[in-house]
Amino acid sequence: MIDDRPGEGAVGLLLPDDRSVLRRWAADGGPLAVRANIVLLAADGLRDAEISRRLGVSRQTVGNWRQRWTSAGIGGLEHRPRTGRPATVDEAEVVTRTLLAPGGSGASRAVARELGLSHATVAGIRRRWRLNPDESPAPSVPTRPPLPGGDVWVMGLYVDRCRAVLLAGTRDRTRAPAAAGTVIGADVLAGLDKALDLALTTGPAGAGSGTGPAESAAAPHDPGALAAYLAEAGRCHPDLDLHAIALWDAPGLPLLPEAPAGPVTCHQIPARATWRSFLRAMIALDSTSHPESSRRVYLDLAAELERYVAARAEGGGDAVRWLRETVAGHLGTDRAADGAARGHTWSGVNQIDLGSFNECVVIETVRLSGTITRGEIAHRTGLTQQSVSRIARSLLDRGILIEDAQRRATSGKPRTPVRLSGTAAHALGIHIDPELLTAVVIDLDGAIVCTRTRPVTADINPAEFVDRVAALGREALDEARGAVRADGFLGIGVAVPGPVDIASGTVLGPPLMSAWGDLPLLYLLKDHFPCPVIMEKDCIAAAAGERWIGRDRRARDFAYLYLGTGVGTGLYLNGDIYRGISANAGEFGQLCAIAMGRVGEDGRPEMMPECNPPVSVPDFAVRRGMRPAPSAAGSTAAYLAVGEAAAAGDPAAAGAVREVARAVGRGALGMIDLLDIDLIVLGGPFFTPDVADFYLAEIGRTVNEFPTARRLRRVEVEPSLLSAEAAAVGAASTIFHATFTPRLRGRGGAGRRD
Repeated sequence: MIDDRPGEGAVGLLLPDDRSVLRRWAADGGPLAVRANIVLLAADGLRDAEISRRLGVSRQTVGNWRQRWTSAGIGGLEHRPRTGRPATVDEAEVVTRTLLAPGGSGASRAVARELGLSHATVAGIRRRWRLNPDESPAPSVPTRPPLPGGDVWVMGLYVDRCRAVLLAGTRDRTRAPAAAGTVIGADVLAGLDKALDLALTTGPAGAGSGTGPAESAAAPHDPGALAAYLAEAGRCHPDLDLHAIALWDAPGLPLLPEAPAGPVTCHQIPARATWRSFLRAMIALDSTSHPESSRRVYLDLAAELERYVAARAEGGGDAVRWLRETVAGHLGTDRAADGAARGHTWSGVNQIDLGSFNECVVIETVRLSGTITRGEIAHRTGLTQQSVSRIARSLLDRGILIEDAQRRATSGKPRTPVRLSGTAAHALGIHIDPELLTAVVIDLDGAIVCTRTRPVTADINPAEFVDRVAALGREALDEARGAVRADGFLGIGVAVPGPVDIASGTVLGPPLMSAWGDLPLLYLLKDHFPCPVIMEKDCIAAAAGERWIGRDRRARDFAYLYLGTGVGTGLYLNGDIYRGISANAGEFGQLCAIAMGRVGEDGRPEMMPECNPPVSVPDFAVRRGMRPAPSAAGSTAAYLAVGEAAAAGDPAAAGAVREVARAVGRGALGMIDLLDIDLIVLGGPFFTPDVADFYLAEIGRTVNEFPTARRLRRVEVEPSLLSAEAAAVGAASTIFHATFTPRLRGRGGAGRRD
């Protein structure tokens, strides 16, 4: 009797498409037939021994192919089962798998096994591409002719019905390579593959074989379109050497029908690579070498290809002309050196290098308590008295802790409590707002050493804007120089409106700041300051500051409702800031819109005016009969005027504030039910003393009267402990949070101490 129970390493149910492919392989014979039959029989529930007997192969062979199917699917069955040289070797595929394999540079043998190549073959390809860091500081791409050595970026893609051209940018590496960026995932590469296939097969001129269009002679062709695209690329990226690499083109069609404006060199893909594998290799090389080349860049490319496909289906879409944003901020300009020459020597190298997780635990315990004895630290942390004494002695020697006045004991010797030394560490926080730039220097206790502000307009040139932010930061550091120890300056936190791409340091689409969209702000600022720089959403930064400054009063989970140019939420959950998978958690406006049933005709939640207090409150007040403020005063001045009138008892002003607070409260209600927390903190530049009571009362009533679990908890709604500079103070606090907060597991994000 045959045992019909699932066998070892069961392959699970087969999808109809996979079963069809496997049956075709089994019918065609050859090396793939045995592999297909193994998987088909395993899917029917046969054990390895029975499959081995039926097919006349070893049980090891059966087990190997079942495992490869489970881990890699159809693709895993197509590769050779053991090392050896196949008929052709795709060098670009080897490069891609080497760069993206777990373990990075140490994955050569695993790649060789996976692709059925010898280790010597993989090692030779690595040498040819200069992927071994011991051999060369920068990779070499063996196009025809080869790209010049140095850093390599993927800068653009041009696709029409006759050709596809990859635009690469290179620059000599003039400084040590930066930490590797966020490694692009297989899902993004698969999405690009799918989008490219659709782009090539949509319309009468495409072909989906993976080698480019089969017939394109009949396709309409603009001979100057590519030249115009390359000329635009030269204007957008003057700091890079640009190279047009032909992925495929129609037979007899020259790469550049007209000489492009600007120095753009022309290349063909390597002889031992397909265009598809070469494109994947370039993306892998870029994304693993540069922090700014994040998943978002290639998700944008896939979206552009999908738009092209949709336009082609409707009879339009003549070409894809994708160009990415500038990477100039990561090119190692001389501005940082110039700053040092002017006397700005804030190196920001962490001289407070904490040696252990337990040291962070002790610091956190002292910070929350204010002053505490060593015995109390041991009791609260579970560390032994000897460990606490040793750690405290080390922290005292380094100036992080200081001893307080002795306490008398009922028995034994007096006990000497310890507390944090506020002057042991400092950080600079910069808050970027559509109307005002704020820079603060704070110490370890959260005390503000100095504050500098500078007005800004949304139409300012991005380059001038970055220079203005950097100048403001330097002014604050210069003013604080006498109070800040050079070896205790930890770095700079920057708070910006969301959404942001933390991996690439890019501000994506800030409200009222459209001129600064897709600005790689983090890396532009890093060229001005030779110290750690962290970028954070303003509401998340405010939550970090509230936790740090609030000590034991904020030593629990809470949500920080940030009333700024828009309403955002910073979440502190399970002992740490919650940022989300893309570091954009806390987008509050859509939650309010859904709670109030405000959905547009397209099904998307509306952009509610109530979630932009400085604009909506004055408008609502005018509708209720209040005299409008002068138009030249600006939205902030108008909001402050309404708040002052509301505090004085003006019914129109008070009604306008309550209307906005009611909408915010409905969104907060959904958040309370979702997260099951019992503390909401209100703060931000538009949570002013004049309007504070209105917001506290309305939001407090909503989150306590209507939640599902209202009988089990009382939600406290409290004003922030931070000043009006909440985001700037919070931005500086993120540096302390990243340095001193104990963590058992690493957190993502450039510049963080994990």
